[in-house]
Amino acid sequence: MHRISDEQRRIRIGRRHLLAPSVRSESPVAVADAVVALHATDAATVFLSACARLRAPGAVAVEACLYEDVSLVRLLSMRNTLFVVSAEAAPHVEASNARAVAAKERRNLLKHLAEDGNGLDEQWLAGTEKAALAVLTARGSATGSELSAAVPALRTKITLFPGKKQEAVQGVASRVIRVLAAEGRIRRDRPRGSWTSSQFRWTASEPRPVEEPGRAQAELALRWLRAYGPASESDLKWWTGWGLGQVRKALAAAGAEEVLLDSGATAWVAPQDVAPDPEPEPWAALLPALDPSAMGWADRGFHLPAEHRAALFDRSGNIGPTVWWNGQIIGGWAQRATGEPVWRLLTDAGRDASAAVEAEASRLAGWVGEARITPRFRTPLERELTA
Repeated sequence: MHRISDEQRRIRIGRRHLLAPSVRSESPVAVADAVVALHATDAATVFLSACARLRAPGAVAVEACLYEDVSLVRLLSMRNTLFVVSAEAAPHVEASNARAVAAKERRNLLKHLAEDGNGLDEQWLAGTEKAALAVLTARGSATGSELSAAVPALRTKITLFPGKKQEAVQGVASRVIRVLAAEGRIRRDRPRGSWTSSQFRWTASEPRPVEEPGRAQAELALRWLRAYGPASESDLKWWTGWGLGQVRKALAAAGAEEVLLDSGATAWVAPQDVAPDPEPEPWAALLPALDPSAMGWADRGFHLPAEHRAALFDRSGNIGPTVWWNGQIIGGWAQRATGEPVWRLLTDAGRDASAAVEAEASRLAGWVGEARITPRFRTPLERELTA
């Protein structure tokens, strides 16, 4: 059995995730494909993750892919989380994950409507959705507030979890919009404000292509192995949110090969992907909260020292902004209110690393400009650095 060392795994991150300067890309779409999917729960993360891997970083190029040619697509998919993927990869993600997530979102909404006890049912929901889509078709785009103003049914309030400790009254607009977006009937358009804003407009969208789920899962597993292999069944199970049976079927269908890790555990790679990647030049990166390179595995021990976890993760297990050196997380960073990046190295990686991190911080500040970034999930170190 081939052995792939932890050092080689870190080399693969630098090359395959387009983080070493010599392998950076010209295209945000190529960046998304290199890491399979960009986390999009936090609006700024998509831009920060993409630009960390672009030769000429800037928000305009990413915005064009998201809102003009729509070559990047947002999907509520793996682990019921919002991701951005290339339009070419979207059908595979749709069939393997997003379609099931959308069906669950609709079931949950119908359940809440029924529990409210005011006669809101599937027919009422269909009429409300039809009215919302008609408004978007006529206007081209609208915010959630504008949709609610134009469609009275969206201003309806329901009681969630009636009679229980978590009982709460909530408007239906956000939940109806979430279902329509999950099903691909609407999509996020340009936000109000800058690229860091989460106040999105919405526009009508064409339904996505239908693909056979098993074939789609095999294709997604293969893409993930090329980016993140070697990795374990547990890693793929965590990343996708699939059951273990689905994971094993997808790995078998993808032709995955088993390899040995430094820890003595076994892992999987894409077919014939056992040769070592050539080591790139030394590289540093300042990656945002929830960046794919930090979130690609359940077991991050080969690139994240255990003693750094408390400072870099929030209580729910979300990783914050990280500083990297040659494939290993060595610290964290934040943006001061003045816009200046500030960082702290938790590992002494030497003078060359410190200089490279400073240069990368300058590169980041250069394209971010006047934008202000506050991660949705605040971590201990990020809070300390901005205090």
